[in-house]
Amino acid sequence: MLLAEQIKQLKKEKDAAILAHYYVPGDVQDVADYVGDSFYLSKIATKLENKSIIFAGVEFMGESAKILNPEKRVFMPDATADCPMAHMIDIEDIEKIRNEYPDVAVVCYINSTAETKTYSDVCVTSSNAVNIVKKLPNKDIFFIPDQHLGSYVAEQVPDKNIILNPGFCPRHHQLTKEQVLKAKEEYPDALFLAHPECPKEVLDEADYIGSTSGIIDYATESDAKEFIIGTVIGVFHELKKRNPDKLFHAISSTQVCVNMQKVTLEKVKNVLETECNEVFVSEELREKAMVPLTRMLEMAK
Repeated sequence: MLLAEQIKQLKKEKDAAILAHYYVPGDVQDVADYVGDSFYLSKIATKLENKSIIFAGVEFMGESAKILNPEKRVFMPDATADCPMAHMIDIEDIEKIRNEYPDVAVVCYINSTAETKTYSDVCVTSSNAVNIVKKLPNKDIFFIPDQHLGSYVAEQVPDKNIILNPGFCPRHHQLTKEQVLKAKEEYPDALFLAHPECPKEVLDEADYIGSTSGIIDYATESDAKEFIIGTVIGVFHELKKRNPDKLFHAISSTQVCVNMQKVTLEKVKNVLETECNEVFVSEELREKAMVPLTRMLEMAK
């Protein structure tokens, strides 16, 4: 029996739903019940009736799913799949900013640890960050942990004082303007679609800036037939699936999330069979982290 068929059978036996991020390998996306970006998967996690969730993604995603669904069992196919950016903020820095700016709102990108979320006022994703920051009554905003998404939000919401933290996604951070210009020269008819985790010099060259789901929707709805994609190339699977008649090009061969690539079909099957790599969050931590996540879901409606 093929791996995919075995996984389908095991899902039914275990009453489990598989959630997969667009950045994991394509064959894993194909066996998932739901595929999407962080915001979509956060919303879906709160509506599932299954007893268990297999989260094909990185650690903070599994944590968020557990925080939002304390009564469900949440498992990660690979327990070592982590997001470096999630750890690029110190609690001491948050406390320091709170002391310097008494009215500050700490806006936490969902790509962060559960502990970091407990020190935050509201979580955001790349899909909803601009709208949520606009809605906040606070003038001062400490945006953590991603400097590039924070910088993009600052440009879109100029009436706010956005204080940036020096964190970044290694995959997006290393993309350069020179690489983009070279790609544009090579593919002159292509539109350039970029994720806001990219540096400003890269975003300045973009025809469209948006989340992974935003990029997919834009490419699908556009009349253009060729695109340069400024995000992790795992998203190419869904782009090509929805648009078999269109061409998609990477900027660099380094646009691969090594942690997302750890999630394989074999590991999905193994976690279903053995129920290993279960995600646990203490009740105290869960209650505190739940506050900014719930506020995000409410403010993003």
